[in-house]
Amino acid sequence: MSGFDVLTRGDVLDSALQARDYLVSCGVPGALAAKDPDLWGRRAVDHSRLGWLDLPFASRGLLNQVEGLVAEARYSGLDHIVLIGVGAESLAAQAIMEAHTSARAPAGGAGSADRPAGELTVLDGSDTAALAFALERLDRTLVVLASKAGVSLEGDAYRRIFAGAFRDLGMSEREIAGRFLVITDHGSPLHDFARQNGYRIGLTDPYLPGHFGALSAYGLVPAVLAGADANALLDDAASLVPSLSKEEDNPGLLLGAVLGGCAQQAPGGIARDKVVLREPGGPGALSAWVSQLLAVGTGRRGRGVVAFEPSGCRGSFPDVHGVALNPPSAAHDDSDTAVLAPVGAQFLLWEYATAVAGWLLGVNPFETGAPAVQEAEDDAATLLRAAAGGPLTAERPAYTEDDIEVYVDFPWPAHADLRTVLGGLVGSVPADGYLAVMTYLSGDFSGRYLAPSLARASGRPVAYGPGPAYPHATAPVHKEGPGNGAFLIITGDPVPGDALAAHPVPGRPYSLAQLRLARALGELRTLRARSLPVIRLHLRNPVEGAGRLTEAVREVASMVSAGRGQ
Repeated sequence: MSGFDVLTRGDVLDSALQARDYLVSCGVPGALAAKDPDLWGRRAVDHSRLGWLDLPFASRGLLNQVEGLVAEARYSGLDHIVLIGVGAESLAAQAIMEAHTSARAPAGGAGSADRPAGELTVLDGSDTAALAFALERLDRTLVVLASKAGVSLEGDAYRRIFAGAFRDLGMSEREIAGRFLVITDHGSPLHDFARQNGYRIGLTDPYLPGHFGALSAYGLVPAVLAGADANALLDDAASLVPSLSKEEDNPGLLLGAVLGGCAQQAPGGIARDKVVLREPGGPGALSAWVSQLLAVGTGRRGRGVVAFEPSGCRGSFPDVHGVALNPPSAAHDDSDTAVLAPVGAQFLLWEYATAVAGWLLGVNPFETGAPAVQEAEDDAATLLRAAAGGPLTAERPAYTEDDIEVYVDFPWPAHADLRTVLGGLVGSVPADGYLAVMTYLSGDFSGRYLAPSLARASGRPVAYGPGPAYPHATAPVHKEGPGNGAFLIITGDPVPGDALAAHPVPGRPYSLAQLRLARALGELRTLRARSLPVIRLHLRNPVEGAGRLTEAVREVASMVSAGRGQ
C-alpha cells in the first residue's frame, strides 16, 4: 500500500482532539521537528536521543554498504539468515520480512524479481524448533548476532551452538568467523568481543534508543540480507517526514494524542491505557514490535500503555481501545482507531506517536538500559552459576495435580485443586488491571490457547507471549508501569525427543532447557520482588499437561460465568 493516515472516532476522537490541541498550544510538533531535547526537561534527554527522526535519510548510506555484503553472501551460497536477538533487535526485521513476503505474493509480484531471494529465521530463546530448522541449513547459513550491549544468555548459547556446528563441518576458525555478522553499538562489550573473534561488525549509534531503532541497522541489515527491499521501506518512511512538522494533518501527532490522551485519566473518568492491536490475518510481527515500543517507551513512573492481541480481549472493556493496523476497509473495521501506512511509515509513525504520548504522560520515552529487563537476566545468570549443572531451585511445589506442579509464595487452603489456584489468580486481577501469561515451553503451546477463557474468567484483558522474548520486550510496562497486572508463568520439562533442549550448551554447564527454566525463574523473582500477583505452573508432561491446563481454565471460566449469571 502507499500513503498514510490515522482515522479515529467516538470518545477516543474527543480525547485525541483535546490532547492534540494541547500539544499544539505547547509547541510540541515544532519542537520535535527541531529535535529539541528540552521538551522533556533540561538535561532529561540528550539531543542525540532524537536521531531516529533522521533515519529515513541517514540509513541510505548503510544500505550501500549492505548491498555489497548481500552480493558476497549470495556468491558464497549463503541465503539463509539466522538472526539472534531479543525484543526490538529482532521484531523490526521480522515485521519487514513479513511485509516483504506479503508484497511478493503471489510469487513474482511487481518489483520483487530483482531482489536476491533469501530466508530469515529468528532465534529469541523461545523455542528449539527454529534452532533445529536453522541447523539443517548450515551450508547456506549466515548468522547475525544483534545486541546493543553485551551478549545475552541466549545469544551466548546460540553463538556457541552454531560455532560448534560449523566446526563439526570441518570449517576453520577463520571460516567460522566469516559466517558471523555482529550488529552492536560502537564501544559496547559485544563490539570488543566480536573484534577479538574476528567477526564482521556493523556498528550503530550508542545514543540511539534501541526501541526507536527499527530503521537503523538492527531492523534493516538482517532483512536486507534476507532479500527485503529496504530502499522502498525508507522511501515510505521519508514520505511521512514532511507531515511530522505540521500542526494540522500530522498523523503522528494525532496517533500520539490518541495514545497519550486516552491513557490520561480524566476527572471522574476512566483511563484507556490499554490497546488491542489488530492486523489482517491475525497478530504479526508489526503488532509485537508496536507492543514493545509502547511498553518500553511509556512504561515507567507508574504509567504506561499495555498492548494486547484480540484473542485476549474477548468482551467489552471500558479502559481498552482498539487499534487496527492496515485494515482492509477502515470504514467497516470495528476498532476505535485505524492506522494505515506501509511498514516503513508505520515504524516512524509509531515512534513519533510514542514520543508524543510519553510527553503527555510525563515520562521520558527514550530511557535505555531498562533495569526491569536486566534484573531478570542477571537473576537467571546467577541461578545458572550457583547450580553449576545441578537443580536450579530448591523451591518445592505447593502441590502437584496430574503432573502439573503449582508454585506459589503464599498459602493455599488444604485440598485446593488446580481450579482453585487459577480462580485465585484471576480473582487477584485488579478492577483496572490485566492478566499476563508467559510460556517457557519447548512445544508450540501458547498463551493464545488460554487467553479467551482467562479473559472470560477474570473479566479483564489478557496479554500473552513466549518467554524470554515477550517479557524481555515488554518488561518496563509490567514492572515499572501502572503495577496492575497479575501473572501466570508456565514452564515445563523438555518435550520427549527434543534432543536440542536437553543437549548441553558447548562450553557451559547447562542445557537450553535449563537456560529457559532459569529465565522463567528470574522473571518470577523480579515479579515477586515487586509484590505483583504471580504463580508458576510446571508441566512435567508438557503435551498432556497443556491439555489439562486448557480444560481447567475453561472450567474456571464456566464457573465464574455461572456465578455472574452469564
